[in-house]
Amino acid sequence: MIMAQITLKGNIIHTNGDIPGIESQAKDFVLVDQELNDITLEFFKDKRKLIYTVPSLDTGVCAASTKKFNELAEKHENAAIIVVSADLPFAQVRFCTHEDVKNVHTLSMMRSNDFAKDYGLLITDGPLEGLLARAIIVLNEKNQVIYNELVPEIAQEPDYETALNALNG
Repeated sequence: MIMAQITLKGNIIHTNGDIPGIESQAKDFVLVDQELNDITLEFFKDKRKLIYTVPSLDTGVCAASTKKFNELAEKHENAAIIVVSADLPFAQVRFCTHEDVKNVHTLSMMRSNDFAKDYGLLITDGPLEGLLARAIIVLNEKNQVIYNELVPEIAQEPDYETALNALNG
């Protein structure tokens, strides 16, 4: 199996595969929202979607970038900005309440890591094994990938500007 290589503070770690390619059809998923509901791509039907994956909202970079996307989401009312982590929905609620994050959809992979596996973002070794790599996948209204970024160093923030340009079309 092909594994993507990223780093954690300069140390090489791997994901279970490759991020979905440009023009590929995004695979449907089942993730859990803050009210413990199962959410699929159908929930965001007919919208452009920016899916941002993070290891945990309890880390500095993940928190800072989620807050940045929350601010940017105010200007993108016709799009869905989705933040996916392995955090329990209860922790996501606590984070969103404490940080006044209310413009993004935080979703958890608490019931299954199928999303992480299907999108090639499951970290397979190192201290973050079992968590999500930091990545952005932008989908058009038909769930085709129009932008992707696997952040090469998990401790760095993503390329906000390029991702938002893709989201805007």
